[in-house]
Amino acid sequence: MKLWIKIITLVMTIAWSAPSAAWWWNSKPADYADTRYPVVLVHGMFGFDSIAGVDYWYGIAEDLRKNGADVYTTQVPALDSTIARGEALLPQVEAIAAVHGKVNLIGHSHGGPTARYIATVRPDLVASVTSVGSPHTGSPVADLIYNSPAEGLAVTLGNALGTLIDALSGGGYNQDVRSSLQSLTTQGSAEFNNFAPAGMPASACGEGAYSANGIRFYSWGGTGVLTNALDLSDALLGTTRLAFGFGKNDGLVGRCSNHFGQVIRDNYFMNHLDEVNQLLGLHSLFETDPKAVFKQHANRLKNAGL
Repeated sequence: MKLWIKIITLVMTIAWSAPSAAWWWNSKPADYADTRYPVVLVHGMFGFDSIAGVDYWYGIAEDLRKNGADVYTTQVPALDSTIARGEALLPQVEAIAAVHGKVNLIGHSHGGPTARYIATVRPDLVASVTSVGSPHTGSPVADLIYNSPAEGLAVTLGNALGTLIDALSGGGYNQDVRSSLQSLTTQGSAEFNNFAPAGMPASACGEGAYSANGIRFYSWGGTGVLTNALDLSDALLGTTRLAFGFGKNDGLVGRCSNHFGQVIRDNYFMNHLDEVNQLLGLHSLFETDPKAVFKQHANRLKNAGL
């Protein structure tokens, strides 16, 4: 009997202490993500800041703020050329930098090249540029649609959806899906890279310069597509991934295309939406939480004095 009492006591002790131990082990100091300059988030194609209380960066900005970061979410045209999106972003960055001196730009998808535009035309405002799942050398999906028989329908539906997203999010921008597609083709991306070469890899799947003009460059991306059976967006990305043949991709962006500056990692088991914790936080249970990836990167920026 005494032996059983000891066993039960031991089990209860472990059960009660495990949550406390787990909390202690996983907790971070309140200033873990407290960067010197604010984090400025730049959304991608069909993006927005917030619609009906749902953020494009689902739970990411909130988590960064809880860990000490000063975070701004910007809004640019959901659909337009890289340069047009960059010009829409510029006054927002200028306003933030007027208060803080510089900014740490983090762009997802088309937001990556958009952020690079700012670093090119106003390097004095930028401390770092980080791209997440960005097609720096273009996307086969855009190549397939642009100037194809399917382009007309894609433009009609895309502009309608982009206009709806803009209206619901209060953006106030005109939408131009054809210009957006052109920017994201292989040729369009090459043209932009000639304009903004800083941070771009010299080899097909290498790393780019880690810094230029006093700006640090980082990137990461995924190569998962079907990552969560409950996520309805996986079905769409499961279709678009066919454009890549046997190449590794996140459903819209190839593994090597996401390379820019210092490559933190290019093969997270995440698809294009998982990278920003969408849809609604559904992602693979066997991969790092996307929020944790952003939080760790903010700490990286902090430790770099950025």
